[in-house]
Amino acid sequence: MALFLSLCLVFLFSLCNGSASEAISTLHLDGLLPNGDFEESPAKANLKKTVIVGKYSLPKWEINGLVEYVSGGPQPGGFFFAIPRGVHAVRLGNEASISQNLTVNVGAIYSLTFGATRTCAQDEVLRVSVPGQSAELSIQTIYDSNGGDTYAWAFKATSKVVKVSFHNPGIQEDPSCGPLLDAIAIKELPPIKITKGNLVKNSGFEIGPHVFKNFSTGILLPPKQLDLISPLPGWIIESLKPVKYIDKKHFFVPSGLAAVELVAGRESAIAQIIRTFPDKFYNLTFTIGDAKNACHGSMTVEAFAAKETLKVPYVSRGKGGFVTASFKFRAIFARTRITFFSAYYHTRLHDYGQMCGPVLDDVRVFPVY
Repeated sequence: MALFLSLCLVFLFSLCNGSASEAISTLHLDGLLPNGDFEESPAKANLKKTVIVGKYSLPKWEINGLVEYVSGGPQPGGFFFAIPRGVHAVRLGNEASISQNLTVNVGAIYSLTFGATRTCAQDEVLRVSVPGQSAELSIQTIYDSNGGDTYAWAFKATSKVVKVSFHNPGIQEDPSCGPLLDAIAIKELPPIKITKGNLVKNSGFEIGPHVFKNFSTGILLPPKQLDLISPLPGWIIESLKPVKYIDKKHFFVPSGLAAVELVAGRESAIAQIIRTFPDKFYNLTFTIGDAKNACHGSMTVEAFAAKETLKVPYVSRGKGGFVTASFKFRAIFARTRITFFSAYYHTRLHDYGQMCGPVLDDVRVFPVY
């Protein structure tokens, strides 16, 4: 009851000191952006076939360039637009963008979750940005064939109002070719704390980006060079390819509510730097398994800590399962990097175009006395 009254007071205060939309933005920090699913359509007078006419014709958004308002299903030219979370989406043509102003808390870390996929055969890129921070995500590789991929990208709020933009920087022969966006959500990530008896922060991956409730194929977390602030607090995606964040509702998770799937073999690695005492011994324990997503075959996860390495085999039948492994290492410095990656590439049993891999969960490091 006290929390409810507090939220009500914050809401009333915001209404008195700003617009209702600002109040909604500050209170709803874990869900879709206003018209984030694009189901609130432009007026018919502002549509020329599928092209949106007018900078502010897409409700709640500002558009620039050739932006199309499309529906899922078969398209002219033999294409098929999969829009699993609704009926409508937007496609960004050459140099086109959509943007929206959000009221946030200065200094807080936010993660954007968005469905994005390429719509033509060309190499397509999506630039995600807020003032002073940006990343260009390649969406040429499709990791999931059941309706496109979902990505997360994180930023630190440096002002009370930030302008979130999604931009297609490419110039293709077909000016309408470009990324398809079908849902955009935001989540304020809470500060992480070290759990007593475990030196690993966010060891079970419980703190992560917003997960869409009605449909999820997992969330691709981009490598560090594309996102300096991780949408998975405490962890570094230090590979060339992303790793996938999965949740208990849509996948098999060995422990808790979430885990990480290593979907791109040796190109898909995750790491964390922990505090240690030089020459002291520690135990590293972790769980690997499969996500019950028909990812099958002989899997191996390699783990590294200081000068020690462990290769953990796991035979997956794609029906959910896990094993736990551990090894002892001696710290060399006051900071020790622990790293995990999949030794092999894997695909689903009946869908060889869909990349998958072993699941990592419940990572723990504790001193040996």
